[in-house]
Amino acid sequence: MVNTVALSEVRAVAETVTDPELPMLTLAELGVLRDVAVDPDGRVVVSITPTYTGCPALDVMRDDLRARLRRAGIDQIEVRTVLDPPWTTDWISESGRRKLAEAGIAPPGPAAPQTAGPVPLDLGPTRRRVRCPRCGSADTRELSRFGATACRSLHRCHGCDEPFEHFKEI
Repeated sequence: MVNTVALSEVRAVAETVTDPELPMLTLAELGVLRDVAVDPDGRVVVSITPTYTGCPALDVMRDDLRARLRRAGIDQIEVRTVLDPPWTTDWISESGRRKLAEAGIAPPGPAAPQTAGPVPLDLGPTRRRVRCPRCGSADTRELSRFGATACRSLHRCHGCDEPFEHFKEI
């Protein structure tokens, strides 16, 4: 069995793995890294929750976690995908939000509360103004609901005339 110090060291290694689509963020800062544990047989079990079901980067995340832990001398590794509760942008850490803004991606605001039952559908246009991560202006408009990935949208700032992406609230 691995002692608590070793477990904290294993967790520290797992927390250094970056997101393949947002390499300025670690999986921990993104809130994707859910848990790191050591089972009674000494196997390291890492639990992750993808940002959405079907995330194309999930296999890369798993491979990167295994590779980083193997380089740290750990050979018994299991990476589990946990879908319940589903990931939310509220899990992005403050340092993660700051790093998104520094990279020119507007961080998400608070996610809408999740309730049981039917999901309300609003087909109207998005009314929320997203602040420009470069100049801070709220005078922006959405150019495309989808950016480089499904969880980002493309905007333009009328204050500095720069395009930027926004990490959508999920």
